[in-house]
Amino acid sequence: MKNKLFSTSMIMLPILSAAQPALAQEIQQKRLNIVCILADDHAFQAISAYGHPISKLAPTPNIDRLAEGGMLFTQSFVENSISAPSRATFLSGLYSHQHGQTRLGCCLNPQKRWFTELLQEEGYVTSVFGKWHLNVDPKGFDYYNILFDQGEYYNPRFRRPDTNGEYIREKGYATTLITDHAIEWLEENISDEKPFCVLVNHKAPHRNWMPDFPNMHLFEDVDFPEPETLFDNYETRGPQMKTQELTIDKHMGYAFDFKVRQLKNEPTLRYIKDSWPMAMGEMDDEQRAAWEVIYDKKNEGFLANSPTGKELLKWKYQRYIKEYCRTIRSVDEQVGRLLDYLEEKGVMDNTVIVYTSDQGFLLGEHGLYDKRFMYEESFRTPLIVSCPSLVKKHSVCKELVQNIDLMPTFLSLAGVEVPEEMPGRSLIPLFEKGKAEQWRDALYYHFYDYPAVGSVRKHYGIRTARYKLIHWYGEGSGNDDAIDCWELYDLKKDAMEVNNVYGNSRYKKIQEALKLELAQLREEIGVTE
Repeated sequence: MKNKLFSTSMIMLPILSAAQPALAQEIQQKRLNIVCILADDHAFQAISAYGHPISKLAPTPNIDRLAEGGMLFTQSFVENSISAPSRATFLSGLYSHQHGQTRLGCCLNPQKRWFTELLQEEGYVTSVFGKWHLNVDPKGFDYYNILFDQGEYYNPRFRRPDTNGEYIREKGYATTLITDHAIEWLEENISDEKPFCVLVNHKAPHRNWMPDFPNMHLFEDVDFPEPETLFDNYETRGPQMKTQELTIDKHMGYAFDFKVRQLKNEPTLRYIKDSWPMAMGEMDDEQRAAWEVIYDKKNEGFLANSPTGKELLKWKYQRYIKEYCRTIRSVDEQVGRLLDYLEEKGVMDNTVIVYTSDQGFLLGEHGLYDKRFMYEESFRTPLIVSCPSLVKKHSVCKELVQNIDLMPTFLSLAGVEVPEEMPGRSLIPLFEKGKAEQWRDALYYHFYDYPAVGSVRKHYGIRTARYKLIHWYGEGSGNDDAIDCWELYDLKKDAMEVNNVYGNSRYKKIQEALKLELAQLREEIGVTE
């Protein structure tokens, strides 16, 4: 298995010029604007352009507009499926161990350069709105208006350069307010003199999935299809699945996640107990009263005749997926509003619009919610790129791409040389046909955030077009033992990842080859843990 991950990773503009001279000249002449919409925990299963059964019942017509007018990437992944590390990778173009933000709270190296800084140096006017969630201040931005910490859905607090570090509360719904601020900034900064780059970072649909009031009644009469693996017993998996705390059945909270506030003395994780008052506390009295009327009505049947056993898990899944899709609806509506604005301003032909998420999300697969795992629904993330003058409409790319590729892409779109230390590669060569010569055939993944919420053990691995090899490792914490075990999946025969074939004699040669390639990748990018 030849390793192509790094041998052709440095796609500089001169290389692009040689391969696609007309395209390179067009980029240099047009000075393309860049709009990147970065959602939080938006699963590809919940975007109807991807055709998943969930999204057929809860469509996303405005996000689909981008796919219809551009390229849908069906094999897009992250290098570390958790918010802060992924966002740091998005800005820096580096793997987690290279930029330092391996875990949620620590420790992004502020000396690493971000693509926004390089765009500024080339005359771009730049801005960011919404979720930030990093332990360093924004840099490389002419303007920012960012949420406090994780941000709340109702009446959230924002900080701007002119608030002197203070977060100011604004009345409204976070997804709408973020879009308001982005459009207000664009109104002042769209011009023929300078290209712009704006990052629209939505808090939604992050847990605990609080929809806007007009969308709270959506999908009441819809029965969403259950994942095939909702009742997964983890029979072929290692001990990490016995200690993780991310199951819908055992680890979601009735009030925090399912919005059933009347239950007393439920066994609830500390994180949920601490977070619920914050999630509700930002509402004013009128909003709180309206919210309670809506959810008290929703919960009457459940409280009068609560299911048990498998039926209870089925109920929890339905409530979870409905709340998630209700929250997505506002994201889609605000994407449509932003697209309408850009069309009205007549800048669409000269603007690259990217829609993506900081990671994927488990929507009941393996009985789980959340991210963190290298399992497909967490590891894989939506990615759509639209630009009428650059990307073919209704096109699809099936190549393996990763969030390390976004910084090189943005720089190449701006005609800026990609720094040599960037491990990713520009996606521009894929825009014409969805394929490019000597594209990578493997991806590296690494999750570090343990011990932490969810109790997902440290692991790293390699994914090719057909196979996935995962190594779980590290000392335990609390009652958890040290761990050192492997998983191997044949994704062609086992797309649901339920049959771990590591140690199976029929996969001996594949296993050995993947282990060798994984070791080579780790050495080439300098992983020491």
